[in-house]
Amino acid sequence: MKFSDSKVKAIAFLAAASMFTFTGCGALNNSQNDAQPASGQQSPAATESADDKTAENSEESVADDNAEAPAAAVPEKTNINIGYLNSTAHLLAFVASEEGYFKDEGLNVTLTQFSSASELVNGLESDKLDIAFIGSVPSLTFQSQGHDVTIFGGAMSNGHGYVIKSEFADKDELGVQILKGRNVASVKNSVQDAELQILLKDAGIEIGEGEDKVNIVYFDSQKDAYAALLNNNIDAASVYSPYASLAKSQGYKVVYYCAHEKALENQPCCRQVAKTSALNDNPNTYTAVERAFIKAYHFTQTDKDKTIADVQKYIDIDKDFIETEVYGGYSVSSPDPDKKGTLTLKDTIVELGYTEDYDIEPLYNTAIYKKALDSILAEDSDEIYKSLEEHFNDYE
Repeated sequence: MKFSDSKVKAIAFLAAASMFTFTGCGALNNSQNDAQPASGQQSPAATESADDKTAENSEESVADDNAEAPAAAVPEKTNINIGYLNSTAHLLAFVASEEGYFKDEGLNVTLTQFSSASELVNGLESDKLDIAFIGSVPSLTFQSQGHDVTIFGGAMSNGHGYVIKSEFADKDELGVQILKGRNVASVKNSVQDAELQILLKDAGIEIGEGEDKVNIVYFDSQKDAYAALLNNNIDAASVYSPYASLAKSQGYKVVYYCAHEKALENQPCCRQVAKTSALNDNPNTYTAVERAFIKAYHFTQTDKDKTIADVQKYIDIDKDFIETEVYGGYSVSSPDPDKKGTLTLKDTIVELGYTEDYDIEPLYNTAIYKKALDSILAEDSDEIYKSLEEHFNDYE
């Protein structure tokens, strides 16, 4: 079988990524194995294993930085490990590292790429990670299952959708109606799957086999779901950043972008998650981290080219794809906790049967973000920072 150059490029991308499980904003893998970083995927500046890095929480490497800081603001812990997935959704951490914002806050941060949401949560619970970027749906599901992890910030809103083979659609964004009678690859317990179920329910379309139904075929990861498009029996697939841009470059059509669906407005995707006890024990540390993320957000709004270059050091895809995903209007990468949007999503996934209801209040901390933002506003209250304040007040 002869593939076009674009298909070969897609296969090459998937092959290069085959060591990862692309759960990004999504999949809940219930494996109970200890968290392990994806092979060879440490941050550009990292030279030690995740276990070694977490073991050495010495304050020596940043003592000089803290010497001049107000006593109340000194981070309790300065060596910080952050876990992320292979997605542009986590760009705030990349920019904060590359532009020196972590260092400015007296922190020595190591970024390590992991391969699934379950590995990230295991990393938090085993103290191998201090912070993890985890999809909203798996974050909520883990909490409902009794994992004592707290959401304390955001990373990205929207950024997902579905794509379909071009023989079934002649243009983009025809909506979920074109999925009737089709086999659709998706990822269970992902925001992508939850969003599709919301739209199908609103459209009165049943899930199952048949000409008037949508047959959802579940895969373990976004990587696998996207790769399934190369099979004759899969017609469409879920996507999140950067898969939507990649799919369009391969000739697939976009069924919908969640950012363009009224029912999915301001849909929270990846969240900042940490152990509840760690947030309580080290509030200055997490405030310092949040200040770095807020500064990184400001940078993304003022220096597009350098932001794209920073992201590419961690997510090895074409710059054009990064530009589309970050600046194309399909997602917003913001550190805002967006509590209101996440609570709405929680109620929705409970209704969909993803999880049992539970009390989320003890597991949602907005105070750290507010303290960080207030401190920055006291130093520099330009329009970008003021816009964050307005959004927080509207969605807290």
